[in-house]
Amino acid sequence: MKINADKFKKAIKDSGIDVETLAAALPRSNDGQKQQRLALKKVRNWMAGKDHPSAKAEEVDALAGALGVPPLSFARFTSTFRFARSSQRKSMLVVEMIRGRSFAEADALLQFSPKRAATMVRKVLNAAVADAEAANADVARLVVSEAKADGAVIIKRFQPKDRGRAHPIQKRTSHITVSVEEAN
Repeated sequence: MKINADKFKKAIKDSGIDVETLAAALPRSNDGQKQQRLALKKVRNWMAGKDHPSAKAEEVDALAGALGVPPLSFARFTSTFRFARSSQRKSMLVVEMIRGRSFAEADALLQFSPKRAATMVRKVLNAAVADAEAANADVARLVVSEAKADGAVIIKRFQPKDRGRAHPIQKRTSHITVSVEEAN
């Protein structure tokens, strides 16, 4: 579970709560000064769109309780397929096809797409939706908010040729990431 920074900042602005109050609402092991500074740093990072440290489910629930909004109003559910055996360019063609669409529409597009990367992207999409379902999200309202394919390692092989030569072969891989969130 991640936090959508834009929706999070809007919820903070609408509620009128300052950042220190939100940091105090986060669950922590003890009330030391160091823990308070760490909680404040977490909230500021999440407002800036940084996902470090990652938000835990109980932290998102605590923030939502302090803001007086449901946790799904600013939660984003992300799933990743790392080192997929498809090049970044080929995966991007499939990923761009589903970005911004509803879950039902994206799933139907991927199911009938002839591209090989469509099956990989569909698995990632279904994993993200399963995470959202575990958090009691309404599947009918889920929208693909983020979908990207980044380049990964290149597996290097050689094809033997005549007279002792060898031609290099590069087998490219990619990291496929899909995020879903509830539409407003």
